[in-house]
Amino acid sequence: MSILAAWPPSTSPSLLQTDRRRSNFNIISGTSMSCPHVSGLAALLKAAHKDWSPAAIKSALMTTARSIDNRNASILDISSSTPATPFAIGSGHVDPEKASNPGLVYDIAPDDYLNYLCSMSYTSQQLMTVARQNYSCSSSSGARDRELNYPSFSVLFDGRKGNATVTMTRTAMNVGPAKCEYEVRVKEPEGVEMRVEPRVLAFRETGEKLSYRVRFDGGKGSGFSFGEIVWVCGEFRVRSPVAVSWQQARRKD
Repeated sequence: MSILAAWPPSTSPSLLQTDRRRSNFNIISGTSMSCPHVSGLAALLKAAHKDWSPAAIKSALMTTARSIDNRNASILDISSSTPATPFAIGSGHVDPEKASNPGLVYDIAPDDYLNYLCSMSYTSQQLMTVARQNYSCSSSSGARDRELNYPSFSVLFDGRKGNATVTMTRTAMNVGPAKCEYEVRVKEPEGVEMRVEPRVLAFRETGEKLSYRVRFDGGKGSGFSFGEIVWVCGEFRVRSPVAVSWQQARRKD
């Protein structure tokens, strides 16, 4: 998306020294434009849902975003004119109205982030700087990135270790109607088999949390591949993008 916004007339629209044009407005596309807009949407969601955590707000924005444009076609990567992958558009084009009523959210507690930092060998002093309180890593703490309750999936098959199977767990919290049964729909990345268990999440009250596991079998793929996991109940469609990559084993000389 290109955004028309105010522009300082002291410099050219292209920022090139050879460009003599001057304008009070300019059209810009990229993260510099998306960041302030999404930040504003996050503030609106916080005003509407004062009990939501930053992780819940992020989840609502991501899982309700769409990967198709207003012509009902795939959003294209401007550099290649091919369908954009999650590496280019993340979860997709945000939808403020749907984000305010997402059905489900994936929440993350502050301690989950701190345990993740423990796995990265942060010192107690560094953790204190982040947490603004004493926090020590116990022998049981230390969560890998795949263990964070994130609203998307990033899967790495490590060919160096002969690892062709990865399993992840997610916990969804019901923020919609008290009773809603979500059925899963899976779009498998090329070269990957996905198994979701259970295939139905039957919520009986608002605020209830249910977990599911996803098993990814990677076989002998290479490069990058993309798919999605979608939980559907009536009007609600909770979509998580999936990005898969293969780290090949080193050749023996």
